[in-house]
Amino acid sequence: QVQLVESGGGLVQPGGTLRLSCAASGSIFSINAMGWYRQAPGKQRELVATITSGGNPNYADSVKGRFTISRDNTKNTVYLEMNSLKPEDTAVYYCNADVRVLPWRRTTIYWGQGTQVTVSS
Repeated sequence: QVQLVESGGGLVQPGGTLRLSCAASGSIFSINAMGWYRQAPGKQRELVATITSGGNPNYADSVKGRFTISRDNTKNTVYLEMNSLKPEDTAVYYCNADVRVLPWRRTTIYWGQGTQVTVSS
């Protein structure tokens, strides 16, 4: 089994900074892409950013220039540095990972439990 555990959420003022972390653990052979998604109250879950195993990032237009995704493959961990936060960034942030548990098995997408980010004065 594979577990993803997020940390780093909280309350921050507009213009502030937060750094989220998500560590994958368990029966992991390799991890392909990892990513961050968010879901605000009454809205669908949306893509924030993804990063390939080689470190190539992709961002939603709404966060380009403000958020940075990175990963440490030695720790099976993905990070999201969030700068210039806005009230509309308020949401539960979820990480996911495309994991191969055995070399001959297909990959499976795993999700974390989510961490709340609130941007408010």
